[in-house]
Amino acid sequence: MDPETAHLAHRGGAVLVDIRPAAQRAAHGTIPGALVVERNVLEWRFDPRSGARLPVADRYDLPVVVFCQEGYTSSLAAAALQDLGLHLATDIAGGFAAWRIAGLPAFGPTDIYAHLTVAPAATAAGVNT
Repeated sequence: MDPETAHLAHRGGAVLVDIRPAAQRAAHGTIPGALVVERNVLEWRFDPRSGARLPVADRYDLPVVVFCQEGYTSSLAAAALQDLGLHLATDIAGGFAAWRIAGLPAFGPTDIYAHLTVAPAATAAGVNT
């Protein structure tokens, strides 16, 4: 599914799922309203039969649009959800990168190093103050 169609699907009620690791989300940004479910737990969070499923994953006809950074991992993830019976699962062709290029709503990126304390230039240079 192209990014524009995914955006319309999300606005129409499809669940948009970001499967990227936290570091990728911080480095590249996020999509407002996307549900974050990292790839390693996707199947058991979306299988309606799973005791560990998310509350939203209560039926097999749930429209789910998965995305990763460039669209490769999400294609496999969508196929895995389809194998579970979620026949409306699909992914964004080109991933988050294509979403950004399309100019669709996004937040970030976040400065993942903002929490680190940086020494003032004078101290770092060995100058006593």
